[in-house]
Amino acid sequence: MMDRWINIFRPLATKRIRRLMIAALIFPIGAGCVILTCELMVITSSHGKIFSSVDTTPHCPVGLVLGCGQYLANGRENLYFRYRIDAAEQLYKAGKVDVLIVSGDNHRKGYDEPSDMKNALIKRGIPAEKVHCDYAGFRTLDSVIRARDVFCCNRMTVISQRFHGQRAVFIGNARDIDTLGFAARDVSSRAGLKTKLRERLARVKAVMDVTILRKQPKFRGEKIPVLTASRPIDTTKT
Repeated sequence: MMDRWINIFRPLATKRIRRLMIAALIFPIGAGCVILTCELMVITSSHGKIFSSVDTTPHCPVGLVLGCGQYLANGRENLYFRYRIDAAEQLYKAGKVDVLIVSGDNHRKGYDEPSDMKNALIKRGIPAEKVHCDYAGFRTLDSVIRARDVFCCNRMTVISQRFHGQRAVFIGNARDIDTLGFAARDVSSRAGLKTKLRERLARVKAVMDVTILRKQPKFRGEKIPVLTASRPIDTTKT
């Protein structure tokens, strides 16, 4: 009796297993194609717009410094933070940007990325009135779009590590914002491996957000113009 039931259900079980095996093969291939497509879209959009030398970086009225925590969870210094501050200082003192917007997260008590960045820049000798805080830069999309819609900046140089800057420039281009990027010094491959892996998924989300979901910043707020006048980006001059 048992053998009879086994013979009846064996073809069904085999068919189901076959389908599961096919799905197990197709899913990672499909996911890989999506990740690769989004990667190419971000890289292509930002090609020629990310600069790594202060001397060759075109002048732009506004430098948008993307936020991160000053310290890691273990209390050690966050090198991403330090290197972004270094880059912002270099660009400002070289006259490549006129004002700085420091954009980041401060949604919980005791954690304030914009204030930490502003204080660090003031310690470097940059006038406080030249550094404007965006306290609602909860993610890169918010920071870039709010720089235009809240701080009235249609032209900007995003300051962050190259991989992050590429995504920010992609978002800016997709939303018709004249955006360049300056590549701050990167963190060593070993220390930044987790961040680089997370970036692959962040690029997929960025592409989805701007092309399909049409995401908007979490908060808008009243306009806070940081410039009375601005010059257009001229990539032919340094």
